[in-house]
Amino acid sequence: MALRIGDTAPNFTIATTAGEINFHDWAKGKWVFFFSHPADYTPVCTTEMGRTAQLAPEFEARNCAPLGLSTDTVEEHLGWTKDVNATQNTSLKFPIIADVDRKIAELYDMIHPSESSTATVRSIFIIDPEHKIRLTMTYPMAVGRNFDEILRVIDALQIGDKHGIATPVEWQAGDKVIIPPTVSNADASQKFPQGFDEILPYLRYVDVSK
Repeated sequence: MALRIGDTAPNFTIATTAGEINFHDWAKGKWVFFFSHPADYTPVCTTEMGRTAQLAPEFEARNCAPLGLSTDTVEEHLGWTKDVNATQNTSLKFPIIADVDRKIAELYDMIHPSESSTATVRSIFIIDPEHKIRLTMTYPMAVGRNFDEILRVIDALQIGDKHGIATPVEWQAGDKVIIPPTVSNADASQKFPQGFDEILPYLRYVDVSK
């Protein structure tokens, strides 16, 4: 059965480029950007892994740890990482899972047979510090991911948790957010003493960036 938002991310113990990890122990207290790529030594994957490495300070600022996966070996990952670093002008340090027997890929439904019976599609799981799946995205093999969007949704999830709000369409960090309809105006006035803009009874914006 496919994993859904709100489910606990299944635990596993597996070999990675940083040694063997127990996922829940490794991820304790952190957000996780868990993503799969179809194969090492392939062009789109090379650019994606490079971009993830380049964005290490952005992930760190969000207390979010990247964790890659493909069905290649640790040795293949380590060899390919040299190509990633050289061509993408970066230094890849996050772990890459060696899911040679495809157990984790199958556990997380990362293999879509119409794309490939052995390689993973470009799956994304954003997982919170309580090991809950908060967002999923799946890209086809031939389309590279949008990392601006990945960082944006992490920001949206984190600000939502902090303030109990929702984020409107195309929200960016610093923009006004939405007060959920379940919060009355009286409660909203107490919660947001800076005031809020009521467009409709169910559409109220507030600035929580200050």
